[in-house]
Amino acid sequence: MNGLISKKVEQLLSSVDVLVVDDNQFMRKVIRNILTNIGIKGVREAADGLAGLEHIRQHAPDIVILDWEMPMLNGAEMLRIVRNPANFPVPDVPIIMLTSHLERWRVVEATRLGVNEFVAKPVSGKVLLERIVSIIARPRPMVHLEGYYGPEPRRLLLEPRMRTRVVEQAANSA
Repeated sequence: MNGLISKKVEQLLSSVDVLVVDDNQFMRKVIRNILTNIGIKGVREAADGLAGLEHIRQHAPDIVILDWEMPMLNGAEMLRIVRNPANFPVPDVPIIMLTSHLERWRVVEATRLGVNEFVAKPVSGKVLLERIVSIIARPRPMVHLEGYYGPEPRRLLLEPRMRTRVVEQAANSA
């Protein structure tokens, strides 16, 4: 894998702190191994959404990899809490939703809630690397508009009037 990574990207990855939030211990280990193999040294884990929220509050990781289906507080609920800038101290943390639940409504809901990336399990190192590099190298500005707080959408499928307001707000916040 290291042959695919430039020295500059390798240096960036080595300084990234990632939190993996998944209730499945085996899956956390798999993701940790993938992250370590692509050069990320700072990998922490949380076994549920509540522990994940507490970790984000205390440590402000650079990226969160989040499972959808967990007991007590699932990934969508956790995402809803994190993306509330009025009540959560680190609402801008980039979040990758990593799940085996690939129904269209879940992808739409995760996007509506402000996820940066949506990745299917089982995940490859190449796909995870691409998503992490995308977040680091080409961060999307956060926008706050009519109940949405999250990364600026890649494709603005909004009506022209709404698109103009989203772009203006993104420019003003930069």
